[in-house]
Amino acid sequence: MDRSVEKLLLAAQDTGIANAARAWQLKNDSAAVTAEELNAHMAEALSVMRDAAEKGLDPNLRSVSRLTGGNAAKLMRAAVSGQTMGGSLLGRICARALAVAECNAAMGRIVAAPTAGACGILPGALLTVQEEYGYTDDQLVDALFVAGAFGLIIANRASISGAQGGCQAECGSAAGMTAAALTTLRGGSPRQAADACAFALMNLLGLVCDPVRGLVEVPCVFRNVGAVSIALSAADLALADVTCPIPCDEVIDAMRQVGDTLPASLRETGEGGCAACPSVCERRASL
Repeated sequence: MDRSVEKLLLAAQDTGIANAARAWQLKNDSAAVTAEELNAHMAEALSVMRDAAEKGLDPNLRSVSRLTGGNAAKLMRAAVSGQTMGGSLLGRICARALAVAECNAAMGRIVAAPTAGACGILPGALLTVQEEYGYTDDQLVDALFVAGAFGLIIANRASISGAQGGCQAECGSAAGMTAAALTTLRGGSPRQAADACAFALMNLLGLVCDPVRGLVEVPCVFRNVGAVSIALSAADLALADVTCPIPCDEVIDAMRQVGDTLPASLRETGEGGCAACPSVCERRASL
């Protein structure tokens, strides 16, 4: 099993990072699939992501708990009308990230990228950048393979589980994957993609997993918005030729070490952080 960004970059020297990522996925796929089948599978994943983003923008969407839903539509309206301070592109990216996360909370079909709790980050970024710059679906599929390769390394070298490593392992991993994918899509080198992933991860180290009422809703859906913003800025850093001072593999190792030291109350048990806020506890007691 491949566990090193440096090995991925070495493989990318000959074929490019997207093709190297495809080769890694084929090598590590538990089923015997062909390259054509794997491409078709990734194209289907992109289609599901697009559908989830559209469904999540329904202003009437609500989760069963009624904790979330409808907010992505509000943010998208603000973004397209020029009311978001970060500009239209970032606003729309954040709105779609929130939309997919709200779709998940409402029991909609999503792609775990790499988890359900972090499902909005990658599609929110890629779909909106496609809208902005006119990338083809084939180019987005290439970017998904890059994201998948980085996710595979993080999963094997550290963790993508909130219960094991906190939300840094979920939204943090998704932000790193997304930053690498965006950098590749915008013409960055494999090394710049690795730097982007490292920048995103280092900015989310220590993020705890504290789901209110044990549901993947609050603060989870809103963390998709914050994490996708970090992914975009991390990609911009790398594309501006800012070199990350710490190798990506070492940042992933640091994430694992931080996750190992987080107390159980901050690892998806619902006992600490936002889940233990007084207003949450009062509402729970009144149920």
